Amino acid sequence: MVIADALRIATERLSASSDTARLDAELLMAHALGVSRSDLLLRHMREPEPESYAALVERRAGHEPVAYITGEQEFYGRPFRVSPAVLIPRGDSEVLIEAALDTGIAQGRVLDLGTGSGALLLTLLLERPAMEGVGIDASLPAALIAMQNSLALGVNPEAELLDGAKGPTDSVAVGKIGRARIIQSSWRKPGWADTLGRFDLILCNPPYVEDNAVLTPSVRDHEPASALFAGPEGLDDYRIVIPQLPALLARGGVAILEIGHRQAVAVSAIAEAAGFAVSLRKDLGGRDRAIILQKAH
Repeated sequence: MVIADALRIATERLSASSDTARLDAELLMAHALGVSRSDLLLRHMREPEPESYAALVERRAGHEPVAYITGEQEFYGRPFRVSPAVLIPRGDSEVLIEAALDTGIAQGRVLDLGTGSGALLLTLLLERPAMEGVGIDASLPAALIAMQNSLALGVNPEAELLDGAKGPTDSVAVGKIGRARIIQSSWRKPGWADTLGRFDLILCNPPYVEDNAVLTPSVRDHEPASALFAGPEGLDDYRIVIPQLPALLARGGVAILEIGHRQAVAVSAIAEAAGFAVSLRKDLGGRDRAIILQKAH
């Protein structure tokens, strides 16, 4: 069977489980061939179907995310390695990058809380080459993915993996050679930030899904629950993180957090109680997606 026919059949197979069946089929085929999607469509449609393709399609039919099957997800025009250890970067999160760039802060230090794949931290460092940064994640496998992405994207020329090298706050420094330092630690641990210093920008995409929320099987059954769920209102991590931000922000610094599109009022109240002036940023769908915090004067 030629690839054009295989794509048609795969699209039909995936249509019951995916709203993007044709795109999924093409991305999986490109992965099986080891080429880009555009190259697939331009040059390979009359070639024989690769033997590995059918198994990839069946994995997707079982609701496994395409990004986990291929091991890669694009974010802000760059490829990021992903695995089930990290949340898949979403296009909606790019609004945090746009908001950070619009602050005009182009030098100094950036902190990414809950860095996961490193998509936010590394993207900002690539867009702001005079900055350096720190990424924090409670998961060691996630922190290692972030370090691998820092190497692949050239943010760090090399890595120093210190798995098991415990520091005074029971953190693990995963990598610290280059512009991005990745640390395994948790904002729930007392003293986790004692030695970090202050930052000109802080980015954070915390867990914000309500515990009883109904999610698609591809999210519910495959993405890490620790990166999704945050109590009955989805606010638990905001209540922990936001009160700690004043001690982490440098003078004139800005914190930008992703929020659920129905959480603007509740998260704004938490931020204002912590002494912040608040503004909101909408995503491409016109929904509140980021909250921007500056110390109120």
